[in-house]
Amino acid sequence: MNRTEALDIRYAEHERVQRLIETLRYHVEEISLDYDRTADPTARAPGMYLAVVVGPSIEAHADPMGDNRWPESGRDPLTAPGEFADAATEVAYSHDGAVVISVDGIVSRQLVRFRTVDGPSGDVYEPWMGARHMSALDISTRTDVLATLTLSQESGRVTVFDDGAFESDEWDELGKPWRAVDG
Repeated sequence: MNRTEALDIRYAEHERVQRLIETLRYHVEEISLDYDRTADPTARAPGMYLAVVVGPSIEAHADPMGDNRWPESGRDPLTAPGEFADAATEVAYSHDGAVVISVDGIVSRQLVRFRTVDGPSGDVYEPWMGARHMSALDISTRTDVLATLTLSQESGRVTVFDDGAFESDEWDELGKPWRAVDG
């Protein structure tokens, strides 16, 4: 190992960061599963876009989404999961824009629109991907973004993007490790 490698902080492999991403995924799945998709076809379903980032600023590749902001409470999913869950549910139903979370686990107050500079090349998008998912895939390839997560407003699908690759579960597959299923 050379001297520079010994000083690198490998956030993508860091246990706390991995716990953060899993916690975010759990909460996004919970929001999706709590929505009754059959009750009222005209009701607004929850949708969400989260990005876990490294660095002090995303100003170079993001713009504020107007007045769309995270609520005052619930900004730390690891130490206040209940408050986070309440705030995330509110945002998923009523706000537009990406939620930015730093590697220390703190949610930024301002929701943003990411600008894509150099996205992945080739035919990397799936037919089910809408603009939120395409943006999340593109942004996940940035070196200062560790992961992005989306909740599809249309289908309830939850997807985690990591460096252009993704793992996606449709609504009926969500929460299998922890969800009680009848039958």
